[in-house]
Amino acid sequence: MHTAFQKDCLKRIACIEPGVKSLSKYVCPNLTETTAPENSTPNNEAKKSSARGPRRRGRGRGRNSSNAEKAWSADQFVVEVQEGKARFHDFDLPLPLLRGIQTAGFTYATPIQGASLPHTLRGHDMVGKAQTGTGKTAAFLISIISDLLKYPVEDERYIGEARALILAPTRELAVQIGEDAEQLVQHTDLKVHTLVGGMDYGKQLHKIQRSHCDILVGTPGRLLDFASNKDVHLDQVEVLVIDEADRMLDMGFIPQVRRLVRATPPKEDRQTLLFSATFTDDVMRLSEQWTDKPVKLEMEPERVATDTVEQKIFITTASEKFALLQNILKSDDVQSVMVFANRRDICRTLYERLKKQGFKVGLIAGDVPQARRMKTLEGFKNGAIKVMVATDVAGRGIHVNGVSHVINFTLPEEPEDYVHRIGRTGRAGETGISISFACEDDAFLLEPIEKLLDMKLSCTMPDEELLVETPVPARKARAPKKAPAAEKAPVEVKKPVEVSAETPKEVEPAVAVVEPSAEKEPSATKEPSAGQEPSAQKAPSAEKEPSAEQEPSAEKEQLVKEEPQAATTEAPAVSLSSEESSQIESSQTESSSETSSQEDKQEGDIEGNKADSAG
Repeated sequence: MHTAFQKDCLKRIACIEPGVKSLSKYVCPNLTETTAPENSTPNNEAKKSSARGPRRRGRGRGRNSSNAEKAWSADQFVVEVQEGKARFHDFDLPLPLLRGIQTAGFTYATPIQGASLPHTLRGHDMVGKAQTGTGKTAAFLISIISDLLKYPVEDERYIGEARALILAPTRELAVQIGEDAEQLVQHTDLKVHTLVGGMDYGKQLHKIQRSHCDILVGTPGRLLDFASNKDVHLDQVEVLVIDEADRMLDMGFIPQVRRLVRATPPKEDRQTLLFSATFTDDVMRLSEQWTDKPVKLEMEPERVATDTVEQKIFITTASEKFALLQNILKSDDVQSVMVFANRRDICRTLYERLKKQGFKVGLIAGDVPQARRMKTLEGFKNGAIKVMVATDVAGRGIHVNGVSHVINFTLPEEPEDYVHRIGRTGRAGETGISISFACEDDAFLLEPIEKLLDMKLSCTMPDEELLVETPVPARKARAPKKAPAAEKAPVEVKKPVEVSAETPKEVEPAVAVVEPSAEKEPSATKEPSAGQEPSAQKAPSAEKEPSAEQEPSAEKEQLVKEEPQAATTEAPAVSLSSEESSQIESSQTESSSETSSQEDKQEGDIEGNKADSAG
């Protein structure tokens, strides 16, 4: 059967060569009668989609996940049935997702997962109140991935068109959610993209343009930038998740969240999930606006805090806090610890002081660049950093395995932040220790924390040895680089002492140079004429007075103060004997007396000449 294109070719050729019924001798052997229609090949559709401008369409996921399902079965994920615990096998999850759960190391569902998945997997909206560290992130991720795999999109899709949108208040939490999502979808064809501020916009845009966007995770500000620039499209969102809704309200992100929610389909056409550790009246009113007949689920936070986290309160003073912190960090049972403070300047001071003490410490605060924060967090996860100093920015949703201790250097001003801080340890059933310092400045904050937890916190005084501050280790002084050259100089000066016998021979010529001035007597050799001023004529005699300009002692100083190089070879000028010195002084005295007598005689001759001329 000929295609439409081939039929058109036959008509044209028939005009030239009547009776032609086949194109086999006119076309390439690859172009057979079974060639697919023009617009049916994936390559042609890819070329068309690339020519549609910035909002390009594509075919969605390219490879079929059925091969992965055939290679792996649920029988390879063996989990024994236990009473009171829910298995992930019981929720009828797709096999690629179940395999991802096995790879992530999950076996039994946590209480929040077991309570929420039966509702969210059926498409119901949910408002969940659960303590951080209970597994609520995996709860909504499993629900999203299951929905996207069961109902794939076969039609064309725009580049940057998200199917699921997850909003998080902080960059660290958004990155953590993105990493957890990528771990769960590693055996599927779904693509996860994370957009946070502080990172290069162009690189994030390039990654989105390379592949389709199934799950989009980000902070409100950066997501709004991409949506305003038409780089992402939210009009086809099927599932909307707002995590840490109370924190969104506290940080002032609600106006931005409203704009993002308006860009999504109406609440009747999407599934909306709200999860947080705490809920205020304002957040509950927002949930009524954004959800459609939600299922409300509440998990008691104090059960997790009291059962898995041992809480200690040390009564101390503000000046003793650092010494107490320093000695606690030196304990053998402290493996990985997070230290929280209320302000950035306190965190910066703690970071610098602990670093001087030799601790492997990192800092996460709002004024730290995002790239530096991610590098520090990665070092804390892999064990390169033992102590992490952070503000409450890092207190929400960061899951780091193996945190043994949480230390509140300053008590939080909001009681809910205390629950979030101690939730960094003892996560998902593990045990941990929480230590808080209460001093004269913040001890009054204990009462609202106890009211929130509905329990009395025991306060104790620390041992005296824990309050002794260790001095800062002294650094080794660096040796000067040019020290060897300075040591050689004195050795060279002492070598030429043997030349002392030659000293008189060198000194006598210096004295003899001065003596010829006595031989030249201007008054005896030449009579001054009457028309010539003798004083002007004989002025050079004053310039050659050895007694006035160069004393013998000055001659000795000049010989001593020679260049260093000459001193190394002619240093014996200093070793003159007493007899030689007296001879030199007597010769200088005689020459000076002769010169003074010549000057007196010369002055007498000049006065006589003046008298003769006057007469």
